Amino acid sequence: MSTDTIRGVPRGTAEAPLSILELATVGEGVTPGEALRDATELARRGERWGYHRLWVAEHHGMPGVASSSPAVLIAHLAAATSTIRVGSGGVMLPNHAPLVIAEQFGTLHALHPGRIDLGLGRAPGTDMATAGALRRQAEVDPDDFPQQVAELTGFLDGSFPAGHPYASLQATPRGDDRPPIWLLGSSGFSARMAGLLGLPFAFAHHFSAANTEPALDLYRSSFRPSAVLDQPYALIGVAALAADTEEEALRQAMPGALSWLRMRLGRPGRMPTPEEAAAYPYTPIEEEFVRDRLSTVVYGEPERVRAGLEELRKRTGADELMITTMVHGGEARLRSYELVARAYGMLG
Repeated sequence: MSTDTIRGVPRGTAEAPLSILELATVGEGVTPGEALRDATELARRGERWGYHRLWVAEHHGMPGVASSSPAVLIAHLAAATSTIRVGSGGVMLPNHAPLVIAEQFGTLHALHPGRIDLGLGRAPGTDMATAGALRRQAEVDPDDFPQQVAELTGFLDGSFPAGHPYASLQATPRGDDRPPIWLLGSSGFSARMAGLLGLPFAFAHHFSAANTEPALDLYRSSFRPSAVLDQPYALIGVAALAADTEEEALRQAMPGALSWLRMRLGRPGRMPTPEEAAAYPYTPIEEEFVRDRLSTVVYGEPERVRAGLEELRKRTGADELMITTMVHGGEARLRSYELVARAYGMLG
């Protein structure tokens, strides 16, 4: 599998492919069903607007996120579209038996050949109590992640060596090929592992901005060509929000910052409205947190957002940008992605 297979053929005039990271955000006054319908509409329009791929993230125990079951949501989004790549950004592999993921994504690949991506992370995606309930054991050694990835690859490829405990097992359905595996990370561990395995790497710049360039440098310096990739391919997740005016962009960005603040305070909830975020009584420390959070978000009028994204792409050398837009309400999210696509000339 070459870099072209991983990247595909980007459309429009974007200097690098633009993609979407979707969490099916549930805002105040919004039901999970409505949030999932908004995610479906974004997938349809994102495909029409020229976005390259759409990934959904696995999170648990968060009232403001409806993407707790990536395989189920991917199946729905892929069925609602026809060309955009759909995948996980990512499946938190320690939460699952590798055979289960091989069966789920083997099924997705059989249903939508050539359109499914399997992104893997090693974090729990939740608090430790919920992780224990998911895994049926309280402690999971993160150092087991390489072994879990090897097992998953063995099931997907049917490549267990003779004498392996699982050599006689077969994950079904399994065709002649499989979805590409990506490793996701917010530190150097997965960056180095992706490089050594010759896999594409996705870095969570949107919540670990200080580690982006060191992690990408480590990935590239560690990279070894493999059967699936002949040169490094790095994607970064970016928080971005475009609106018709700078003032409106800031107004729409504030709920996401408040949501992050509440999560850090141990009080995760639904995405607040812009009015709620504006009226919140921030302490000086909380104001500093919000300013710091907003400094990692590329927001503003469309051309300013494009300029910010391009500066980030050139600075990091990223091969692809995956935009996540944390706002209250589906219409604001759709408008932002449309404005970014227009700024890049992707709508013709």
